[in-house]
Amino acid sequence: MHDLVIRGARLIDGTGRPASLADIAVTGGLIAALGDVRGRARRTIDAPGLTVIPGVIDPHSHADLILPLAPERQRELMRCKLAQGITTTVIGNCGLGCAPVANAAAEAALRAVNAWMTPEPVAWPWRGVGDYLDHLERNGLALNVATLVPHGPVRISAMGLAKGRPSPAQARRMRGLVGRGLREGALGLSSGLIYPPGMYSDPEELTDLARLVADYGGVYASHIRGSSETLLPAVRELLEVARATGVRVHHSHNEAVGREHWPKVDRVLRLEERAARAGLRVSFDMFPYTAAATMMIAIYPPWALEGGVDELIARLRDAPTRARIRRDVERRRPTWPPWREAGWPHNLVRAAGWGGIEIGYVAGRRHKRYEGHSLAELGRLTGKAPFEAISDLIVEERGQVSMLIFEVTGEREERALLARYARHPLGAFCSDAEDYGRGKPHPAAYGAFPRVLARLVREDGALAIEEAVRKMTSYPAEIFGLHGRGVVRTGAHADLVILDPRRVADRAEFERPRRSPAGIRAVIVNGRIALEGGKLRPGMHGEVIRRI
Repeated sequence: MHDLVIRGARLIDGTGRPASLADIAVTGGLIAALGDVRGRARRTIDAPGLTVIPGVIDPHSHADLILPLAPERQRELMRCKLAQGITTTVIGNCGLGCAPVANAAAEAALRAVNAWMTPEPVAWPWRGVGDYLDHLERNGLALNVATLVPHGPVRISAMGLAKGRPSPAQARRMRGLVGRGLREGALGLSSGLIYPPGMYSDPEELTDLARLVADYGGVYASHIRGSSETLLPAVRELLEVARATGVRVHHSHNEAVGREHWPKVDRVLRLEERAARAGLRVSFDMFPYTAAATMMIAIYPPWALEGGVDELIARLRDAPTRARIRRDVERRRPTWPPWREAGWPHNLVRAAGWGGIEIGYVAGRRHKRYEGHSLAELGRLTGKAPFEAISDLIVEERGQVSMLIFEVTGEREERALLARYARHPLGAFCSDAEDYGRGKPHPAAYGAFPRVLARLVREDGALAIEEAVRKMTSYPAEIFGLHGRGVVRTGAHADLVILDPRRVADRAEFERPRRSPAGIRAVIVNGRIALEGGKLRPGMHGEVIRRI
């Protein structure tokens, strides 16, 4: 007897092949049979007129500190992922994460850096990547999770938040931490080269670590060193790492920030195409929105962030130093190479403007009224210059402020540039968004993948639904080495989504970001129904996926 049979569905199997009618049988968490399935089942879902696709794989998540929460709280916050059909997510992106952590001092520094993506206080009983994954397994998971080794915790564990090149001993320590993480199941390495401490790393350091990743057959994913003035050389830097080491490289959330830089999109795609034709293993992901979310401290120059959040706050409290920071933020144009003394990879204020950056979350109750306002509006509301207003807020909130950045690859409701990424054969889709249960999350946390199917497929005709599904499922599985995921075939893991292709649509908006999508009938994780009719079903059905 099968555990579950889905009958009469239109199957899009994730490979890009045309859809076909098929029954799907699930037994023991695996797909047991396809086609005209005979025999009884404990549960049957009749699905004529509906479509079954593989569970969506989100290759870019920052849920690292949601997943260790108590199971019910974790399920509550991860509901947004399940509601849009995500059954597997990859964490440890952008060089950000909470493991490995060598000691108490490293943990303190990482807690400060990660405050923007920490829903609530939680103990850190882990030190290594393996310890962290073991903890998640014991705790239970609402969906499947795999991780990269984030470069930030590695560097902080070896040398704190100091600028400059690591000493030979520090470099050996970093290699040891990355190697251990890979042996314990991480899929590869990630870096975030506009954030501390990744912004202080030079290409030699990154190449050294990527060579180790190549030896293990992993992937090197990078939030590259800027998406405005430095966009083109930053892409070349990533491709040079691939050329020097043979590692598979993945360009995280491919984008161009600021309208003067939007014309660079085609040049970036040509660079990556030529690299792929030359034999390099290159890929990228993109989110289907013209806004991004991250920590507010990213608006400040690297020298102001050296030593961490407490040092930034001390500098903002010192009038002469604060004036110097303001001059840089308001006037300074990033140049290459940005990792050298006084360099800066990405001036977000210059790229997007004070009106193009909005406050997403503020920790303290006193300042909650500013959530959803641009920094230009914050200045008007407080009677201050925008720089002074946001810097005062950063000081008072101890850095715990997040932001939404607009003018990312197009106007707010424009999709022409996004469609170029979406159609490109090297591209996958991602959300790059979480709901941390506070403030205004990015609507991608609730709608990224349904938005692709509704806007780019059904409305714009930018790509066929079979190809869009491939870019959500088997292609990210191939990039990150997630074996037996992302496809509907006999013997594969039974991660499945039942949807109505005529109705599936994102409903989350920037003003109302917590609206669940329409048209998702059921989501199945490892053979068990995790969400049905928009409601969570009992149980924690996810697994930790370790690199084989």
